[in-house]
Amino acid sequence: MPGRDQELGSYYVGVDVGTGSVRAALVDQRGILLAFADQPINQWEPQFNHHEQSSEDIWVACCIVTKKVVQGIDLNQIRGLGFDATCSLVVLDKQFHPLPVNHEGDSHRNIIMWLDHRAVNQVHRINETKHSVLQYVGGVMSVEMQAPKLLWLKENLRETCWDKAGHFFDLPDFLSWKATGVTARSLCSLVCKWTYSAEKGWDDSFWKMVGLEDLVADNYSKIGNQVLPPGTSLGNGLTPEAAKDLGLPAGIAVAASLIDAHAGGLGVIGADVRGHGLACEGQPVTSRLAIICGTSSCHMGISKNPIFVPGVWGPYFSAMVPGFWLNEGGQSVTGKLIDHMVQGHAAFPELQAKATARCQSIYAYLNSHLDLIKKTQPVGFLTVDLHVWPDFHGNRSPLADLTLKGMVTGLKLSQDLDDLAILYLATVQAIAEAMARMSKVGKVVFPRREDKRYYDKKYQVFLKLVEHQKEYASIMKGD
Repeated sequence: MPGRDQELGSYYVGVDVGTGSVRAALVDQRGILLAFADQPINQWEPQFNHHEQSSEDIWVACCIVTKKVVQGIDLNQIRGLGFDATCSLVVLDKQFHPLPVNHEGDSHRNIIMWLDHRAVNQVHRINETKHSVLQYVGGVMSVEMQAPKLLWLKENLRETCWDKAGHFFDLPDFLSWKATGVTARSLCSLVCKWTYSAEKGWDDSFWKMVGLEDLVADNYSKIGNQVLPPGTSLGNGLTPEAAKDLGLPAGIAVAASLIDAHAGGLGVIGADVRGHGLACEGQPVTSRLAIICGTSSCHMGISKNPIFVPGVWGPYFSAMVPGFWLNEGGQSVTGKLIDHMVQGHAAFPELQAKATARCQSIYAYLNSHLDLIKKTQPVGFLTVDLHVWPDFHGNRSPLADLTLKGMVTGLKLSQDLDDLAILYLATVQAIAEAMARMSKVGKVVFPRREDKRYYDKKYQVFLKLVEHQKEYASIMKGD
C-alpha cells in the first residue's frame, strides 16, 4: 500500500474465521485498515445436517492470511493479535491431537460446525428438562449451541471420540490456545454457547441433568475452568512455534477471543458516530442495535439490566461489552440461503457466464438485471406474485423453532434469467421482512406512500406463510 512503510506507530492484526473463509486485517493505532487478505477453508457434509471442518486446515489458513497482511512492515511495531471465529465445536484428545466427529473415523475432520443440526434429538431432550439455565437462552436452547452437540458425541461416538477427548473448545478459544498455549476460555464463547454464567460460573446440576455429568470432573477441565473477559492478554503472548507459523514476532500480546458476530457487534455498538446525522448520536450505547450479516444474520443490543425475551438469546452478562447484558436475535444461514436459491436455479449457468463476461459478481449482475426488467415500476414490485418464507434451516428467533421449513409460493413453469433474478429478489425481501420483526432502523428513511402500502401487503403474506405451514403440519399429524 503506497506510503504504508512510512507509517509510524503501532500495528495490530485481527484474524476473522468465518464459515467459508479466513480473513486477516492489519490496522494502525487509529483503527485505519492498512491491509487485508482472505483464504477459503474446507467444509464437509458427509450426510444431511452434518457439517464439519478441520482445525488444522483453519490454522493453516490463519497463517497464510496473517503473513500476507504484514508484508513490508516493521514486525517489531506489531503490538497485538486478536482472533474471532464462528462458534463451532473443536474436539482434541488429551495430547491436543484432533479427534473424529464423524462415523467415518476421519480425525482430520474434528470440528462440528455451528450450523450443524445433527443433535436435534439431544436438544429436544435438553429443552424438556426446563432447567433454569435455559432462561438465559430465550427459554429454548438452540441445536446450534454446544451442549446438544456434546451429548450427541457421547451417545454416538463414544469409543472413537468421547472417551478419548481431553479438550472441547469453541473455535475462537481453540485459536487463542493455538497461538499462546493457554487453555483459558473467553467469557464470550462460554456464556453465549455453553451456559456458563459470568456471575456464578458453571451450574453442575444442568450438566448432570442432561447426561453430561462427566464434564463436571476435574473442575470442568475439558470445557474450561479458567474464563477471561474478551480482550484480556493471554499468558506470555505468542509462542515461538505459533510466531513462526504466523510470521510474527514471538511474545506479542494475544487477546482472549470473541465469536465472529460478537466482534462485529462490538465494533458497531462502540463505533464513533459523531457527525453522521444518526439518531443514536449523543445517546447511550444501550440505544443502539447492531445488525451483523454474513452466512447468518445477528441482531445485538445491550442493556444495563437483564431483559428476558422468549425466543431471543440471552441475556448474557459481559459476553460482549463488559458490565452490560447482551440480547441476540437472528436468522440462521441467511447468506447461505441466497446462495442456495440462486445456485439451484436452472438459469444459474447462464448467470455465471454472463456475470463472468462482464467481470462482475453474480449478485452485481442480478442487481443490474433487476433494474433492466423492472421497467417503470419500483424494482420491489416485481415480486407481487412471488413470496418466500426463509426458514430453510429452521427459525433461530424470535420463533425458536428448528422444525420450520422454507416456503415459496408463486412459481411458474418458466426458468429463465428473469425468473432467477425475481426469485433472488423475493428471497432478499423475505430475509429483510424477518429482520424487520426484530429491529428498528437507526436512521429513518420514509418510503413513498404507494411503496409502503405494497410492502405492508407483502408482510401480511409473509406472516400468513408461517401460519399456513403450522396448519399443514397440524393436519398431517392429525388422525
